[in-house]
Parts: sequence; structure tokens; C-alpha cells
Amino acid sequence: MARTAYVNGQYVNQLYASVHIEDRGYQFADGIYEYIAFYNRTLLDGGLHMARLERSLKELAIALPMSLASMQLVIRELIAKNSREHGGLYIQVSRGVAKRDHAFPKPIPPALVMTLCAPKFPKLNEIKDGVNVMTYPEQRWARRDIKSVSLLANVLAKQEAAKHKMRESWLVEKDDTITEGAVSNSYIVSKSGELITHQADENILGGITRDVVLQLAKKAGVKVSQRPYNLVEVKSAEEAFITSTSINVLPVVKVDDMVIGSGKPGAITQKLCTLYEDHIYEQTGFRRL
Repeated sequence: MARTAYVNGQYVNQLYASVHIEDRGYQFADGIYEYIAFYNRTLLDGGLHMARLERSLKELAIALPMSLASMQLVIRELIAKNSREHGGLYIQVSRGVAKRDHAFPKPIPPALVMTLCAPKFPKLNEIKDGVNVMTYPEQRWARRDIKSVSLLANVLAKQEAAKHKMRESWLVEKDDTITEGAVSNSYIVSKSGELITHQADENILGGITRDVVLQLAKKAGVKVSQRPYNLVEVKSAEEAFITSTSINVLPVVKVDDMVIGSGKPGAITQKLCTLYEDHIYEQTGFRRL
């Protein structure tokens, strides 16, 4: 069955879907995107993702292409047309089509594209045994809190991880502090049981899964510190993990040549894996583990 996409007001066969050559998203990366997981045709944390989409648009002074209520209707129709029970929804909004010029054009209709993809579940052995990550120099721009379509630095970091057969790259500033992963948020757990992750400021993209996991950790009695941490702290950490909308909570057992803790997923990480699976089930009725 052919996949269906939504492009600027029309449902079209994804094989033939296109945007204008002078779309500013294509020419300048002048746009934002959002990725939302859905299970049993129900968006997970949909309200939180829509709020982040609105915030990113506001930061770039791009108008919302339609009301959020209308967007919800389009999303439901798109999921139905693709006959997909579980997967991921990509929403991409650019400033629109205009004659090439770096400065903003006069007000024009923003361009809106929505597509669906298959679920991006991590492998079960990755959850059970953990994954390896590598460090990579932080090279992104200074407004990483905006979910911009400008992802070249992330692409280069992720490609380096793929080349070295690592699950992810952790991005490291010149002072050895870690911001986050190329496509995920990163965490360590100290020997005292303190969960540490970089604070949500302009230096990282504040993940929706990150927000939920931190809330779950606090409810479970885990001490949470949101601050920069460095490679020395990683080396002495008892546990580590990454989170994102597509991977949920995924244990990390090795960073470069540094074995984390016992070299196996730790108790706090495993607990958060379970709590997050419960979170998915409570909203959508879906359980994988």
C-alpha cells in the first residue's frame, strides 16, 4: 500500500510528494520540525509536543500554519489513510515559498508537511545489554533549544557514530562538558544514586521524553540534578543512559573506552525503562516490554 503524506493542504502519494524549489526550508533551513510517536493510533504526549512546536515557531517568528485543533484532525486522517497502528509522525513547518533573500520576506503562508514512518524501537538486546556511545566535538549553533531543521552538525556526529559502530555520539564542549547526544538527551547516575543531566537551556534541545523521565525519576524518589557534567564524571559514573521519542529510555554501558559501572544496565536505568513503558501504556494501551 502506497504511503500518504500531507503537503500544504493536500493528501498525496508520498512517492510524488514535493515542495517548491524556493521553499525557505530547502534554501535556508528556515523552519522547524517535530517528531511524535504514536501507539494504537494515539499520539504519545501529543500536547507536550504541540507546545514545543508552537514555541519553536514563535522563536523563529513563523506563523502556525493552522490551528492546533485543525492539525489534530489532519493527523488523525493521515494515520487512518496510512492504516498504521504504531509509528512516528513527522511535522515540518517552513517559513514558506519566497524569492531567495536572507532577510524575512513579507508575510507569506508557511509551508506544512506531515509524514508517517514505521516505529523506531530499539532492539530488545540493546535494552537488555545496553549500548556503546562515543564522544564528538560540539559544533552546533547557539540556539539548540529550537527544534530547527538545520541538523547538519547532528548528521555529522551521528555519521561518525555509525562509522565506528556506536549507537550514538555524545557532544562535548571545549571544556569537556557534555551537552547531549546527536539525536538524544544524555544522562549519568553517580555512585551516590544522583541522576545528572544538562539543564534545559539554549545549549540543548529539551526533549519531551526527557521531561517525562525526569518527572518519573523524581516521583520514584531519585535525586535529580540538572547541570553540566564532564568526562571525568562520566568515567566515575555508576550508570548512564539516553532518551528520545524514538528510543524511549536506552541504557549506555560504554562511552568511548570507558566502561560505565559494572558494564551492565544499572538499577535506576532499568527502573526508569519500566516506568516509561508504564507511561506509554497509560496513555495508549500499548506495551512492548
